[in-house]
Amino acid sequence: MAPVLPLMLGVAQRRTHDYRRCGTTDLFAALDAASGNVITAMTARHRPEEFRRFLNLIDKEIPSDLEVHVVLDNVSTHKTPTIKRWLVRHPRFSFHFTPTYSSWMNLVERWFSELTTKQLRRGTHTSLKDLKDSIQHWTDNWNHNPRPFVWRKSADDIFETMAAYLQRIPDSGH
Repeated sequence: MAPVLPLMLGVAQRRTHDYRRCGTTDLFAALDAASGNVITAMTARHRPEEFRRFLNLIDKEIPSDLEVHVVLDNVSTHKTPTIKRWLVRHPRFSFHFTPTYSSWMNLVERWFSELTTKQLRRGTHTSLKDLKDSIQHWTDNWNHNPRPFVWRKSADDIFETMAAYLQRIPDSGH
């Protein structure tokens, strides 16, 4: 398979006519907001069973005397009876769901952005194994020197900006 063609001034990203996707993987990631360290797992699917296995991995990796607060999007996988039962059996875990369309509030999304822009976007992966190896290599390098993400603005600054934006949107109710 040919790589992505080089970027040139004024020319959009291009691929050769024989480009084909060699597979996808589902990536679960848990970001320690204080240290920047990331726990990941790649699976073929995104079902409650895979998510439960990932939660078990987090439970094993994080010292048992710590509370674990998990910020999640509203994917139905996170709210199934299987996961609710798991949560009852693991009282040190608390789930917090971001509002719809607010994934930017979840700092692990910032980590996914780093992975995408710095490792995956212009990469050429010739197999699913190659893709997974690339993700794992990047994650291992990240965890060798983890960097926590830091909000640069206060909550008040963010709310003021949002309020000003909502004032400009007709029928926003604000």
